[in-house]
Parts: sequence; structure tokens; C-alpha cells
Amino acid sequence: MTSLLSATAAVHGRNGQSCLPIHNSEGGGATIPVKFDGKNLHVGHAEQDLAIDGSGIDHGITQAPYERRFSPYEFNGGTTLAISGPDYAVVAADTRLSSGYEILSRNVSKLHPLTEKCVLGSAGCKTDVDQLRSVLDIKMKVYKHNHRRPMATPSVAQMLGNTLYYKRFFPYYSFNVLAGIDSEGKGAVYSYDAIGSFERTPFSASGSGQSFLVPLMDNVISHKNRLDERRELPSEEVVEIVKDAFITAGERDIYTGDAVDIMVITKDGIRKETFQLKKD
Repeated sequence: MTSLLSATAAVHGRNGQSCLPIHNSEGGGATIPVKFDGKNLHVGHAEQDLAIDGSGIDHGITQAPYERRFSPYEFNGGTTLAISGPDYAVVAADTRLSSGYEILSRNVSKLHPLTEKCVLGSAGCKTDVDQLRSVLDIKMKVYKHNHRRPMATPSVAQMLGNTLYYKRFFPYYSFNVLAGIDSEGKGAVYSYDAIGSFERTPFSASGSGQSFLVPLMDNVISHKNRLDERRELPSEEVVEIVKDAFITAGERDIYTGDAVDIMVITKDGIRKETFQLKKD
């Protein structure tokens, strides 16, 4: 209120002979022509004068204040895909790290082995993905220390769901798929949302290219809306399907590209290969 009275008195005393300075974030000596008639304060404008009620004016802002925003999240793009088979699971992810229209790196893996039979694929915010991996690694080490054996894939799936749910009020900006071999030697793939709700599915995709991969996988993996006989696909054929799928996604999604890491998980361990994609 003190600033209002002092400013009003100063303007009234000058009766618009000089200009009132603007306090803005850009610096400089910008001014606005003003005039006070004893009741209302008139502020000059490029097109017309705007009358402002002198009882509620705030001289600390202009008519068009600058808006500042901050977000704790950054979307760094990327696409992940996981497919389960009768005795294997295939999980893949591209290696491009982006921010807006900038490519920050062409060689960042989005796959993270948690055990010798379980791999996590994550797209989204790189810092949140790294933090999530660290938390999961610590929990895996504690479990192995206490039980003298690695955690089974269904248990890892539940632990990941719990970890995401604990952060539901400030979630990890991470879009996850989990692939591995269960206790019966069958391929297992789990699909997650941001706060830990998950389900076991024949395949799962996440990230910026998800909408391009899911319809294709519905056709060739889930065999939906097809009249030909369904057959079990060997892991080698699934790997080729994954390569074609990422080529397709890379043509339409600017955040998917450079290369795709492919991991084939069996009872004997994890086999990895890298397939090059286009660089633009």
C-alpha cells in the first residue's frame, strides 16, 4: 500500500509531466506515459490509453508480464519393445538420446540387465531412468545378499511395480517394459504405466514410437484379426521382426533412430546384438 500511495502522489504532483519507469526482467530504461486525474490512473498504450483503477494497481508488473515456467521433467525420447516366446524373450530399444529437436547422443542404451534372466527397458527422462535403475540395483543386491540367490523374474516384476507406486505422487518419468524367463523356463513380458500398474502380456512397447509398434505387433505377434494358422515363432525370426519394426518406427518418429540394441534372453543367459538404423 505504501508503494501505491507514494506512486500516486508522485504522479499526481507531476500530472503526467514525466513517465513512470517499468520494472521488468529485461533491464533498460523503458517507461510508460501516465496521467492521474485525482481518481483514476491512466496508462499510455501503443493504440489507446488504458484506465486503471487507482485503488488496486500494482506498479511492480506491466500490462504483459513475462511468464516463467519450470518443469522437473525432460522427455529424452526413445522406443522400447519386448516380445515373449515359448522359451525365450526378446527386448529391444533404440540408442538415440534427444531433447526437443536436438540429438544429444547416438549411443545411449535404454536396456538394463537386472539379472542373468531379466532385462529392463526404459524410455523417457534420462535422469529419472538412471535413478530408477540405481534404486532397483540396490534392491536386487539386498535381496541376493539376504537370500543367497538372484530374484526370479515375476518377483522382479512385482518389485518394479512397488517401486514405481511408492513414487506415485512425484512419479519417475520413465516408460518401462520388463522381459525375462520365469521359473518354468517360459518367456515373460510385463507392461507398466507410470505409477506401477502392470500386467503380463505377449508383448509390450513404450516410448515415443509406441503407437507405431503396437499395431504391427498386434498383427504379427498376437495374430489378431488373421485367418491363417498361428504358429510359434523362433527367436531368430522374432529378432528380424524387431529390426523391421524399428526401421518402421524410425521413419515416422524423429526420436527413434541411430541403432537398436536387441537382447535375446534364454535359460542360458542373455545374447546381445546391435542393428544400425538411419542417422537422420
